[in-house]
Amino acid sequence: MGIPRRCEPGRISEIGGVAQTRLVRPGQERRRKPLDRAKPQAPSSANAPMIRHKNPARSRTQAEVADRHRLYERSVQCPEAEVDFISRRFRLLTGRDAHLLREDFCGTAAVSCEWVRRHPDHCALGVDLDPSVLAWARGHNLAALPTGARSRCKLILGDVLRVRPGPADVILAMNFSYWLLRDRAALLRYFRRVRAGLVSDGIFFLDAFGGYDAFRVCTEERTFEDVEGDFTYLWEQAHYNPIDGRLVSHIHFAFPDGSRLERAFSYDWRLWTLPELRELLAEAGFSRVLCYWQGWTDRGKADGIFLPAEEAAADAAWICYLSAQP
Repeated sequence: MGIPRRCEPGRISEIGGVAQTRLVRPGQERRRKPLDRAKPQAPSSANAPMIRHKNPARSRTQAEVADRHRLYERSVQCPEAEVDFISRRFRLLTGRDAHLLREDFCGTAAVSCEWVRRHPDHCALGVDLDPSVLAWARGHNLAALPTGARSRCKLILGDVLRVRPGPADVILAMNFSYWLLRDRAALLRYFRRVRAGLVSDGIFFLDAFGGYDAFRVCTEERTFEDVEGDFTYLWEQAHYNPIDGRLVSHIHFAFPDGSRLERAFSYDWRLWTLPELRELLAEAGFSRVLCYWQGWTDRGKADGIFLPAEEAAADAAWICYLSAQP
């Protein structure tokens, strides 16, 4: 849940190596924004965001007044592009339109809100364990919806391994949020619960990232300049254990006044590979699993278009979507 989305190159300051590029997902070029899934999970009190600034005499730095959830959405997410992809692929695979979407690990529920905003027949359920992030979602993203759309979006405080909200057309686990389930048995149990939570022709959508950059200790830096205010997003891969696949990462934000919001979000994940995920989905009872790879223009730039693929280049960094059908 931290690396930038889609296809624009980012700057990486590496510990002991050569600078590489990372990928960003479609839809953000127009807003000059950059992959992270996973959804933001609030750090524990022992790992709360740290604010640093060059001039401690100042009463209110940009880091002190910054909203970390809003910064996350601006730098990592593009709900419009995500809903475009989900709607189009669901229609192509089933021959009908989806109506009820469930967003697991929903965080600020940005995708759920975009879903209900799109069409009066759309309903959404967002599920997350963190009461503080759900409160933020209600006070910001849900509050910004028209009354009719707001009534069609429900947020549930609960564990995705335990809740039973009823059958959905679409279930999402985006921004690599499900990588919080580091044990194979736990992830298999989650996938089985997802399958049981879909209608007969429903689809499970999730994402993944990889490439040889994913196994390095490094920090990626991306600068955003827009009407909402300039800032720099830093994705730090602080630890990777090749024996058990554990990946510890942090998101930091830096501001023009020299202040910094350290470890605004932290993640303790397993870096799951695509063969592992496809095998687990099949074991969970999904009969058709597709992988969607990003295309490239003649000039060597990612085009933001994700199409089904069975073979791909061994790039330094890539992101992809998967769809799984019962």
